[in-house]
Amino acid sequence: MSTQCEEDRLRALRDLSLLDTPPSEAFDRITRMASRLFNLPISAISLTDKDRQWFKSRVGVDELQLPRHKAPCAEVTSTRDVVVLTDILKEEYYRDSDLAKAGMRFYAGAPLITRDGFGLGSMCVVGPEPRSVTEGELTALRDLAAMVMAQIELQHAFGRIDPVSGLPNRNQLIEDLDDLARDHPGEDRIAALIDLADRRQLAEAQRVLGPFFVDDLMRVAKAAIQSSLGTDRLLYHVGKTDFATVLNEPDEHALHRTLAAIQSSLRGFVESSGIPVAIDAAMGIAPFRLGETAPLDVLRRAYGAALDAREAELGVELHSPLKDKEHQRRFSLLIGIREALASHDQLSLVYQPRIDVKTGLCVSAEALLRWNHPSLGSIGPSEFIPLVEQTALARTVTDWVIEAALTQAAAWKSDGLDLGISINVTAANLEEENFAQRLQAALDRHGMSPWMLELEFTESALIRRRARVLEQLVEIKAVGVTCAIDDFGTGYSSFSYLQNIPADVIKIDRTFMSGLDRERDRR
Repeated sequence: MSTQCEEDRLRALRDLSLLDTPPSEAFDRITRMASRLFNLPISAISLTDKDRQWFKSRVGVDELQLPRHKAPCAEVTSTRDVVVLTDILKEEYYRDSDLAKAGMRFYAGAPLITRDGFGLGSMCVVGPEPRSVTEGELTALRDLAAMVMAQIELQHAFGRIDPVSGLPNRNQLIEDLDDLARDHPGEDRIAALIDLADRRQLAEAQRVLGPFFVDDLMRVAKAAIQSSLGTDRLLYHVGKTDFATVLNEPDEHALHRTLAAIQSSLRGFVESSGIPVAIDAAMGIAPFRLGETAPLDVLRRAYGAALDAREAELGVELHSPLKDKEHQRRFSLLIGIREALASHDQLSLVYQPRIDVKTGLCVSAEALLRWNHPSLGSIGPSEFIPLVEQTALARTVTDWVIEAALTQAAAWKSDGLDLGISINVTAANLEEENFAQRLQAALDRHGMSPWMLELEFTESALIRRRARVLEQLVEIKAVGVTCAIDDFGTGYSSFSYLQNIPADVIKIDRTFMSGLDRERDRR
């Protein structure tokens, strides 16, 4: 075989991302079948690398690889034909091979050939006694080799290989972790996830450079990271700009060296690639124990640690169980609020009276939302409202509050109490185009006068889409509803900007007012 042909063959082998991957039950089934069919103790799926025979699957042999020199599987690969050695000791070339030295006398191998005609290796069976083979056995061996290739092509074509980088993807990582847990239960491993770049930076770059910019970026980054990992660690492409690897370092010093090598390779890749945008990689590290942590949870923890590293502007961050618990709680609250809105006993309003200091009479009340979670207990609004504001639930929650508050105000009115009622709204509510119309409809539905309703919003509501918010406030004022700025003084605004805001009431934040009678500079 010419040097060029061998280079092309090796490239085809490596592009399949099979070498040095964990055992797989899908391949192990085939080797077990081969051992039973031939009634031989040894069977293997052998891949011919540059200087070794590496076993993707094996039965009856402890070694993971053997030298390529004088390996019958190498002959199968080069000839792309079946090779049968009925008695290895009678073969002049193989009588001093590693197989012969291990006491093996029989070998039969069928080639593993790609659709492009490249020989990858051999589906082989080996035994300690000389023997012949029948035509039926040779046919079975070829069929088993075809099954191996079908499995390889299936993994490569359907959901196992990322089409951009050519690396095994998230599905393959999950399967490999399952296989590792089966073969090495209880052993410690470390998942490392590399978040290559901030999503906003990439979005801006794609706007200017086009969608294929990220594809080129991933291919260059892949080569850089692989160079730092070496050939004995597998790299996975688990997200659009995320890579992952599973480390089995003997001690903490070795782990630090590996992580430093990855960071160094990334810095070098950024400096040498000529990429016209800032690339700021962040790495998350998640230790775990095989068989005790679900693969998806391993990946989630590593990804969460990478996000923590990015938020803290650190290069590497270790998975924090405490932070993880906080994130899971927030997620549980977001899921739970949907159920709360549909239930009849989780959400409620309490009312804080507003007293006229001159008369001592209650003139209105502020509606405050409370949530009694069925398993987490009482959840304060300061915890769940900021979460809700970031989702589409902001409108639904505010609609619930408006409906409940006006229902209560109408009940007070029927009892002879004409009390105004105040509710808090978010920036998302003030950005809704039909918010003023919904308020009018709610007031009409409950037979309430607009002056009895007051909306409170904070300064932060005026930061996003300022023009749209101001337009909506004008419409709300036209309905006749009172508008109040809550917690004024906590943001960056000054009294001068109030001239442009159609607000009736300003509620000064308590931190702004505290100590006013004692501190001269605050008077």
